[in-house]
Amino acid sequence: MNNTIKAMAAIVLMLVFAVSCHKPEEPNNGGNNGGQNDSIVDHNDTLNGHDYVDLGLPSGTLWAICNLGADAPEDFGDYFAWGETLSKELYDWKSYKYGNFVNERYELNKYCSDSVYGLNGFVDNLTLLEPDDDAARALWGSDWRMPTRDEWEELFLNTTNTITTQNGVNGCLLTASNGNSLFLPASGYWWGSEFNGAGIGIYWSSTVNTEFPYRSWGFHINPDSSHVCGSSDRNSGQSVRAVCSVR
Repeated sequence: MNNTIKAMAAIVLMLVFAVSCHKPEEPNNGGNNGGQNDSIVDHNDTLNGHDYVDLGLPSGTLWAICNLGADAPEDFGDYFAWGETLSKELYDWKSYKYGNFVNERYELNKYCSDSVYGLNGFVDNLTLLEPDDDAARALWGSDWRMPTRDEWEELFLNTTNTITTQNGVNGCLLTASNGNSLFLPASGYWWGSEFNGAGIGIYWSSTVNTEFPYRSWGFHINPDSSHVCGSSDRNSGQSVRAVCSVR
């Protein structure tokens, strides 16, 4: 009898221990955010006086909510030739810092991977902007930089892209699965002294087109679509949207 009572007591103790050591279920935050609500709050913030948004991207890259030189997401902001850190009035090859176009031939003196396009055969095989040539870093501080082509692609592939109008401005709205979004106005571009708009937006990346190094990659917005596969002549004046990495 005593043995039976002892055995029953042992079983009860085992059951109590098993219940007390069971891991509680994670709280349900609702929706499909996968518990990302806290990160949405923590990582929509300001860095060096400039706001950024966390879109939950795999790399953790955070995107500024405004163009360089803009005060609101719908503002066009300033325009830059690729590799230059100041806006200007004329965007042609003669005024371009790192090359020229003379007698139907390109003469690049930096960021050149093919001697055909280099000044006197110049080649340095640089494929990404160096920090001193990065407009975002120069104007917003070392925590900011221009996005690479890969980062533009990551943004494009991990958001829903909608050509729309925001506060009367045409552009592209990129919405992430965590509910956050980023608006890129169709801010046009400069070629020489002429401004070209009509619902077009061209944003620089920091990545040069190695096949045609007088061009660099970027994000393009058309009246009915957006894509990352476009490259443009480096002398043209285009918008810059900065990124940072704060975790």
